[in-house]
Amino acid sequence: MNEYIKTVSGNIVDVLKGEIYHGTLVICKSRIADIKREMKTYQTFIIPGFIDSHVHLEGSMLIPSEFARIALIHGTVASVSEPHEMANVLGAAGINFMIQNSKTVPMKIYFGAPSCVPATDFETSGAAMGTEEVQQLLRMKELILS
Repeated sequence: MNEYIKTVSGNIVDVLKGEIYHGTLVICKSRIADIKREMKTYQTFIIPGFIDSHVHLEGSMLIPSEFARIALIHGTVASVSEPHEMANVLGAAGINFMIQNSKTVPMKIYFGAPSCVPATDFETSGAAMGTEEVQQLLRMKELILS
């Protein structure tokens, strides 16, 4: 068998069709290449991972690598983080730290750019980001437009 091909068997939960069936996933180069239905029964279940589509990761009081360590064991495979709080404290340097730290884990962590820091004139913060700083962030390939 090719070193890039692996198989995982279990009760496959198809959330789109609302059914569970017995089968084997054929995984090639970290992607599902085929799903084979089977008559054999299994004790384990294979379900899609959860994608947290809006989280203020730094609000967990954890750096991305520690957040991922905990989130992954509970089935979260990806998140989209809006790092407004980090930007309030450390500006673009804080966001860059979060991006670099997130590259050390197997979880996909995507980041958006805060629209402005601080959010209002009534706030006090450790950093300020205006239009120019946000535009610089948006040029980074690591940030997504949300």
